[in-house]
Amino acid sequence: MTSLVTIFITSFIIAFSGAMMPGPLMTVTISESIRNGIWAGPKLIAGHAILEIALIAGILFGLTPLLQNETFFIIVALAGGGIMLWMAGGMIGSLKTLQLTGNTEAKRQNNLYMSGILMSLANPYWIIWWATIGLGYILSSMKYGTTGIIFFFFGHILGDLVWYSGISFAVGKGRELFTNKTYRILVGSCAAFLIAFALWLIYDGSTRMI
Repeated sequence: MTSLVTIFITSFIIAFSGAMMPGPLMTVTISESIRNGIWAGPKLIAGHAILEIALIAGILFGLTPLLQNETFFIIVALAGGGIMLWMAGGMIGSLKTLQLTGNTEAKRQNNLYMSGILMSLANPYWIIWWATIGLGYILSSMKYGTTGIIFFFFGHILGDLVWYSGISFAVGKGRELFTNKTYRILVGSCAAFLIAFALWLIYDGSTRMI
């Protein structure tokens, strides 16, 4: 049992190696927490968790060579960059009409689970993390069968949940301090970050094709 507890604790700590890195999921967490409050982060991570369950199942059933394939990285980088540019374009296009209150809030809340999935898929470095650190943990956890995998996964996803919930709580609780103007500035800044990140991914993926 001590070893299972160790797997849980260390996977919880190591999860921060991915969660704390700035990226599209963090950007969306910040922008959505202003509009939807403190539950935006947990909902985004719920979608993220669904995707990671599917990925772990795929690794167990032989997906590892694909994750470590250079061509697969290139495809994900180019496609992911395209998705981020599309989302950033939508954010910029809505800046003139964005408000902290209104009917659009309920509609956007329903998309948070899917946003958690899409923002994870759009980041190829999420895949790299799983093809390296995550894969190593899964192989170690498999010594204890299904129970080991469960302890690893819940430790890992709890780390993500703690980090993103903390960000969501801080931003959501402070949204009373935001005006519509400051909200638009922050969303515009998030969109600019997504564009920069997307262009970098597309550049990285393109150079690997040469």
